[in-house]
Amino acid sequence: MSIYGYVRVSSLDQNERRQYDAMKELEIPDAHIYIDKQSGKDFNREAWNSLNERLAEGDVLFVESIDRLGRNYEDIMREWRVLTKERGIKIAVLDMPALDTRNDQDLTGVFISDAILQLLSYVAQKERESIKKRQAQGIASAKARGVKFGRPTEKPPENFGDLVKQWEKKKITFQEILAQTRLKQTAFYSRLKEYRAGMWR
Repeated sequence: MSIYGYVRVSSLDQNERRQYDAMKELEIPDAHIYIDKQSGKDFNREAWNSLNERLAEGDVLFVESIDRLGRNYEDIMREWRVLTKERGIKIAVLDMPALDTRNDQDLTGVFISDAILQLLSYVAQKERESIKKRQAQGIASAKARGVKFGRPTEKPPENFGDLVKQWEKKKITFQEILAQTRLKQTAFYSRLKEYRAGMWR
């Protein structure tokens, strides 16, 4: 029997330290702690896939909370069933002792655990949907206020058209036109395309 820990945060800028420390308190070796910095919308995650391949019958998997496992109700229920019922892997959810399949349970205990799992999985998905809705509302509100998203467009100089004509007539080199317009190569070609479409005249 081996013990493993799974840690997940939703994005690269979030800190996984608290979950990691919880795994270390259980004396799980570093090589057995798998960390994803990715959305829980599905189980197509690099670290999870690697962990899943390594888990064997009798192993124990620790997660801090059910929403660290995932945030899609149907996926969580399916993954839990496959791991515990079909593959014989034990799962322990640290913040919910009732979700610890290491413990032998009678029929009532199994029923209660399944009910809790369904409830928490539902809550995890609803929270994800709520976050997405708030993000969409925030973006829409910002756009209505005139906030621009994405990289700002690099504008060409006022004499861009004259410089283009000189370049097309080979009076100046490509490097010279880049230097005079102060544009990077990709930005130059984008502005050139817009110029030829009549946007910069």
